[in-house]
Amino acid sequence: MFSRIFIFCSILLLGLCITTKFAYSTNEGGQTMGKAAFAAGCFWGVEERFRTLKGVISTKVGYCGGNYPNPDYQTVCTGTTNHAETVEIEYDPKIISYNELLKVFWTNHDPTTPNRQGPDFGTQYRSIIFYFNKDQEKLAQESKVKMAKSFKSPIVTEILPMGEFYDAEEYHQKYLLKHGQNVCH
Repeated sequence: MFSRIFIFCSILLLGLCITTKFAYSTNEGGQTMGKAAFAAGCFWGVEERFRTLKGVISTKVGYCGGNYPNPDYQTVCTGTTNHAETVEIEYDPKIISYNELLKVFWTNHDPTTPNRQGPDFGTQYRSIIFYFNKDQEKLAQESKVKMAKSFKSPIVTEILPMGEFYDAEEYHQKYLLKHGQNVCH
């Protein structure tokens, strides 16, 4: 009887581990690292803004929030996949908090313009906070309410559970750094 319960619980836990997106991971040195993901317009500039923050360990750009498997840039730009250009961030929560990352997110784009940032327009440029767990969801919702007081127009930023993240093509990764720039527009 005990072995059946043990096997059942093991399978259940394995299933949870496979289907749950974790907000924290452990690096090679055994340190706990946080994960965050934001869409706020063209991912080149968004990545550069977060990449240079003290406490951010790594960034990568890609596509998230859509309904089309394995999208590429050309397909995402058609507007038919519903993916947003997204930056996934690994950070050291001992150096920078999730709330500090949210503050950078809110202050580095216009969260009141649907499907547009600067000269870029389309659903791939919409504003989204992707959360990895309920704590991040709560903090994101609270920050949205707080930031709403700072804008004349309503905030259109979506707050969604982190779904499948598809890495963008290599030429998009650290694009501004590779080209000696620090801003898009």
